[in-house]
Amino acid sequence: MKRRILLLSVSAGAGHVRAADALDATVAALAADGRAVEARHLDVMDYVPPSFRRIYADFYLSLITRYPRLWGMLYRITGDARPDAVTQRMRRTIERLNTRRLRTAIAQFAPDAIVCTHFLPAEMLMRQIRKGRVTAPVYLQVTDFDLHRMWVVPAMAGYFAASPEIAHRMRAVGLPPDRVHDTGIPVMPAFAQAHDRHALAAGFGIDPAVPTYLVMGGGAGVGALDQLADTLLTSADGFQLVVLAGRNADMLERLRGLAASRHAGRLFPQGYTPHVERLMACSDLAITKPGGLTTSECLAMGLPMVVNAPIPGQEERNADYLLEQGAAWKAIDGVALAWRLRELRDDPGRLAAMASRARAIGRPHAARHVIDTVLAHLDAT
Repeated sequence: MKRRILLLSVSAGAGHVRAADALDATVAALAADGRAVEARHLDVMDYVPPSFRRIYADFYLSLITRYPRLWGMLYRITGDARPDAVTQRMRRTIERLNTRRLRTAIAQFAPDAIVCTHFLPAEMLMRQIRKGRVTAPVYLQVTDFDLHRMWVVPAMAGYFAASPEIAHRMRAVGLPPDRVHDTGIPVMPAFAQAHDRHALAAGFGIDPAVPTYLVMGGGAGVGALDQLADTLLTSADGFQLVVLAGRNADMLERLRGLAASRHAGRLFPQGYTPHVERLMACSDLAITKPGGLTTSECLAMGLPMVVNAPIPGQEERNADYLLEQGAAWKAIDGVALAWRLRELRDDPGRLAAMASRARAIGRPHAARHVIDTVLAHLDAT
């Protein structure tokens, strides 16, 4: 009998969706190999009223972009709130009343198991489980190197942790130890594959023999990437810069103009790509915000990082984890970033040590570990 796995994400930030995409791709690969399994990925925000989406997803993105310190304060306050607090019960009631269409879509797919990459669908399903309306086992995948209180959802069949420490924290807050699994954060199967740096670099016009630093601006190309690139390339030589502008067409054009006028042969602008692992394979270092998925992808590739501008809250915790593990440095501004690049350029041994640490804590097969755990549970019941 074919097993049906439903993947539920929330497009409040790209990481939750990308984690579900990675699980979806893993199931597809298993099906292609003859395993009787299929998956369907639903974004919860496609099944809620527009007003709820504006409050839940759009307001969140606006808040972290325009008022990051306020978000950090809210993150800490809600992290300390008890699940049975009045405010928390009210929040869950509002969420439940706005996700009726999602419950219908779940019933139509009739899954054998459900994996949530965001706490919102897990919280909604918790009540349905208690009332006997959902009988399929439900799992929750944490997508940051932190455990916020909102991720502590009772009644789940299993909890997938980003790291051994997060698994320990799950058990410490009272989640059943036998349901906690230290899998890592799911990344696409492509990040677990071997890559030919020389062949890939030739395709991008990059010299594989020159130190290459990858600047990642996110899918939307957020930030003054052209100014940053100009500052870094002007401050020192001996390296080349690949800059991802994402879907920001105006930024991509400005970067191309800068490459042609001032930094020919050293600056390589790139637009949106679904195959960022190919650029990572050409690079010696990533300069990025410390999102849970982006950093997990870098770690899976053994790519060390300089993290900058972390969002207060979860991204600060992600940055702390990377720094503690020796896989990254942190830069508070462009001046600090330029200094760090010169230091790493002049001390390749230090950069190699960071790459070794990144590879040691990387979890390129996390998605397969998650799916194997779910299928093993189904086979045993």
